Amino acid sequence: MGRSPVQSRPEAPRNKHGCVNSDLITTIETLMDKGFLVNMQLKTDLYINGQWVKGAGSLAVMNPSTGKLIAEISTADQAQCDDSVTAAHNAFSTWSKTPSRVRSELLRKAFEIMTAESDDIAKLISMENGKTITDAKGEVIYAAEFFRWFAEEAVRTPGDFRQAPSGDKRILVTHQPIGVSLLITPWNFPAAMATRKIGPALAAGCTVILKAASETPLTALWIIDILHRAGVPAGVVNFVMPEKTGAMISRMMHDPRVRNVSFTGSTEVGRILIKESADLVLRTSLELGGNAPFLVLDDADIDEAVKGAMIAKMRNGGAACTAANRFYVAKPVASEFTEKFTKAMEDLKMADGLESGAQLGASVSRKERDKIAELVDSAVAAGAWLNLGGVIPRGEGAFYPATVLTVKEDNPILQYEVFGPVAPIVTFESDEEAIALSNASEYGLIAYVYSSDLKRAIRTAEALEAGMVSINRGVISDPAAPFGGVKQSGLGREGGFSGIHEFLETKYIGVEI
Repeated sequence: MGRSPVQSRPEAPRNKHGCVNSDLITTIETLMDKGFLVNMQLKTDLYINGQWVKGAGSLAVMNPSTGKLIAEISTADQAQCDDSVTAAHNAFSTWSKTPSRVRSELLRKAFEIMTAESDDIAKLISMENGKTITDAKGEVIYAAEFFRWFAEEAVRTPGDFRQAPSGDKRILVTHQPIGVSLLITPWNFPAAMATRKIGPALAAGCTVILKAASETPLTALWIIDILHRAGVPAGVVNFVMPEKTGAMISRMMHDPRVRNVSFTGSTEVGRILIKESADLVLRTSLELGGNAPFLVLDDADIDEAVKGAMIAKMRNGGAACTAANRFYVAKPVASEFTEKFTKAMEDLKMADGLESGAQLGASVSRKERDKIAELVDSAVAAGAWLNLGGVIPRGEGAFYPATVLTVKEDNPILQYEVFGPVAPIVTFESDEEAIALSNASEYGLIAYVYSSDLKRAIRTAEALEAGMVSINRGVISDPAAPFGGVKQSGLGREGGFSGIHEFLETKYIGVEI
């Protein structure tokens, strides 16, 4: 999609009291000077029933690398949250009956717009999330693929028609969209987590209400605007940022017009949503926490294991549910792996994500950064050996350095999902011990195995309690593959052939013959 040759300056932004906000004017002009907002004006309002709507309040969005304000976005009161449900409910009867080819073409158009604007979106992600521009660009490409994948899946939902074993009837099985779906996304992948939910929902014929993380709403708003420009009908997609998040999410989940909830976030919040969903027996798909083990067996290619470890650990600065979180290394190769891995971590350039050559950006906020620091400090107090890092740098940004620890198998840090650039290493004697240590967690999202013996690696992978296992690769996430975990890492699958079925009900029709 081509860029508009003329771009007018946006209307002067005002704060919640109606006064012109000079800080925001400066920010927006700076964004335009850097090449942002060429295709669109920065959106900061709610999106309900196909219209941009001023909210009842406002929320500041900060740049974690600089500590400076990026924008203020609108927040929704109870009436506006109710309006979003009404809009989605009213649009469902038409959208659910819209031919799948039409839904497919709209998603394909959204993919094309997003791809054309990928550089601008990546810069915005880096600004509000803190991640490096390299990671941000990778996310945008990954995120756009969900629109393309589910554009293709929209026209390929299978059914079934066969004779009953008794011979008295035909069995007809079809799939129908479940209804209004509430989508709740986290801050670590603000683009990908939105498209991974919106794509299959729209492909299935569902209408949606998106609630993004308060730290990174601007990326989600850009995606909403892409769908608006792609021609998605009014009411099919809605965006709200509730003033009182918990109370309003609960209210929407207790509205009988809402039939499905898709959430990505912490296990703690996931448990609350499961309890909330019980009252109306809502369909829920939950992608929750992870505590991924990274196993280096004694026959592994250590150089390749280090390369994979750097990707598995440091993608997105470690702020990923799929991030390698516990490193279990066989004793014969532990010294070599630790030395080479520590050197690779030490060589990373930590800087503002938009800075050229940056390899490790800021955490999304100082609060999140301080959580990481507390976990490392507790680990050291419990006997961990600090090989690298572990000290908060001076300055305004929410930075934490690449950190490598050598710990015992009972160190408390191994029980937590560390959403940052921290790698605790534990040595083991046998494959059986490594598997037992890996499985000693309430989480089971993903695991990593490095071995030069494929049979041994697959045998290990099958023994690991995880929904996904990566063998000799640092990343396996793919829109064409089912993403999800076991145990307290969630329910359901996103992506792949399974993803659209989270938004479909199976209907059986018995036909007299």
